[in-house]
Amino acid sequence: MSDKIEKSDAEWKAQLSPLAFKVTRKHGTERAFTHDDFPKEPGIFRCICCGAPLFDQAAKFESGTGWPSFHSPIDPDAMGERADNSLFMRRTEVHCARCAAHLGHVFPDGPAPTGLRYCMNGVALSFEPADATG
Repeated sequence: MSDKIEKSDAEWKAQLSPLAFKVTRKHGTERAFTHDDFPKEPGIFRCICCGAPLFDQAAKFESGTGWPSFHSPIDPDAMGERADNSLFMRRTEVHCARCAAHLGHVFPDGPAPTGLRYCMNGVALSFEPADATG
């Protein structure tokens, strides 16, 4: 993973939309079904804050939850996890290891090959088509 990125709230606010700032920097959650139009073609989903590669399109699946879901990250070291006991629930929060952006949560009810469901906030991701990566 590249060097850690740290910015002030003012710098993040200048870079991100208000919703992306609320979700990624203040641990918010976007409404379900607001990003059901994510591309289906090959490519990579990146952190909206720092551009770190997080998920390959091939790992995306339809979970029916209303949030983009993936069974595995490109590199497990690209993300960190921590316990999230907010809202009277026990969950595992997932954040970008490079810039600490809140991405979503991971649950143990996903498909093979990992059995995990990385339930991400769509506003925390950007998509780079495969034809743009090479």
